[in-house]
Amino acid sequence: MADETAPWQMVEYEGFEIHVAPFLKNPPDETKPSAAPDNRCTYVGYVCHPGADPAIPGHAVPFHPDGEESFASVEEALYEGVHVGRSIVDGTHPDLTVLPLVTGGV
Repeated sequence: MADETAPWQMVEYEGFEIHVAPFLKNPPDETKPSAAPDNRCTYVGYVCHPGADPAIPGHAVPFHPDGEESFASVEEALYEGVHVGRSIVDGTHPDLTVLPLVTGGV
């Protein structure tokens, strides 16, 4: 699923916005109607300052699940995405931080 068509949801947290778009990991394929549906979900997300344009480099911190991680429902994927976004803002994420957003003045 393209990020542009994803069903984005936003949560305000500690002066930042956490945007998460949960979606089906493998949506139904109309060309293979006999294939068993896969209802596992995943997400994409980003953290930014309120009103920032995530399309401009340096204005957002993008994130997504690692590897083959998936979730049983869209709600679980959304919950996990918001949790990861909060860890980025809190500075507890092992790899991502909002420090460049803060020090860059964006």
